Amino acid sequence: MYIGNHLSSSKGFEHMGKEALKLGANTFAFFTRNPRGGAAKEISEDDANKLRALMEEHHFGKLVAHAPYTMNVCAEKESVLNFSRGVLVDDLARMEYLPHNYYNFHPGSHVGQGAEKGIELIADALNAALKPEYQTIVLLETMAGKGSEVGKSFEELKAILDRIELSDKVGVCLDTCHVWDAGYDIVHDLDGVLQNFDEIIGLDRLCAVHFNDSMNDCGAHKDRHQKIGEGKIGADALLAVAYHPLLAGRPFILETPNDDEGYAREIAMVRNAEPLAK
Repeated sequence: MYIGNHLSSSKGFEHMGKEALKLGANTFAFFTRNPRGGAAKEISEDDANKLRALMEEHHFGKLVAHAPYTMNVCAEKESVLNFSRGVLVDDLARMEYLPHNYYNFHPGSHVGQGAEKGIELIADALNAALKPEYQTIVLLETMAGKGSEVGKSFEELKAILDRIELSDKVGVCLDTCHVWDAGYDIVHDLDGVLQNFDEIIGLDRLCAVHFNDSMNDCGAHKDRHQKIGEGKIGADALLAVAYHPLLAGRPFILETPNDDEGYAREIAMVRNAEPLAK
């Protein structure tokens, strides 16, 4: 089981690895730059190499870097579109300091242009940014369907994936809160949801899981995360996700409203549930 949470990158890569170990984690997520802005710190190759050594020593799973929320590669405004495309290009180049990991992003909001136009713009941005030599897999995140978000259905994600030229460089991150809020009933029909994903996209493209409970009812299209077991999905259903054989080996990233103590508690809870799941 690879499980961890979002960590602050303000003190560098190695520090994040050490913090993850303190929490009982063997993977983690981090923002590649200011999540509400666009500024990115200069990368220290030595610091990146120290994290890579720590990960190897402690048998970490793949990391799940996260693009800033301000990145919208299907925006209507040309200024936002150009900014977002620039961030994507720069982030993927920076990810090469930590090869063989994941870079996750919200596909974007089409802002009235329509989902089809949004899908086209997202694919165009990825095709412009991806390079054959890159060692990072880019992940499209499943979305709740709030506002004009693209990626609220497996069909929309599939439509993006079908347009990618370097198709082996792109996969999907399944967010449990988002798919629940989008209307996929992972509480009563987890097997059916995974089968649906497999038929439309293919489970081989499902690379990581954002592991969150939800404050909302199924199909609410709102996207409000909750602590594990305190939301409408519930601990039992989420543990069934965590230990589903079809999801084995994926990194599970907690994005619940917690402090370090809360994350450590959730990580321990999931790990301690493993014997019960067998």
